Amino acid sequence: MKQAGENSNSLKMVFRNRPENEKIVRTTAAVFASVLDPTLEEISDFKTAVSEAVTNAIIHAYPKTGGDIEAYFKREDKKITVLITDYGIGIKDVGKSMQPLYSTLHTQERSGMGFTFMEAFADEVKVKSVPGKGTTVKLIKIIGKGEECGENL
Repeated sequence: MKQAGENSNSLKMVFRNRPENEKIVRTTAAVFASVLDPTLEEISDFKTAVSEAVTNAIIHAYPKTGGDIEAYFKREDKKITVLITDYGIGIKDVGKSMQPLYSTLHTQERSGMGFTFMEAFADEVKVKSVPGKGTTVKLIKIIGKGEECGENL
């Protein structure tokens, strides 16, 4: 008999906006999801979506100073929710920032495809931002969706 909460778990990380921390969070995402026995494609998609959200926060949130970023992972049955939160400059126009090829960093080699990749590799993406206060990106990934359709036979 399963105990209450047996199919759920959560994890919170706080890290500095340093590029090397993206790898740590991406790897943590894969390990967190691994208990659900995801396919290689599912784990790759999930890691890519998380990586893009973290990279956006590292690059854009604190342009002149360093700052902390939070990654919160929650698993309920086969649904994984990830919140990537910064307390940086925020996004003035979320809709515009989610358009493919849009970037505020024209002087750097940035493709402006971060949100596009998140939308391609996560089942749901939501962004809440307040200029001057910060941004939260919410990613949802359902592990095992293909099993219901017989795709993982």
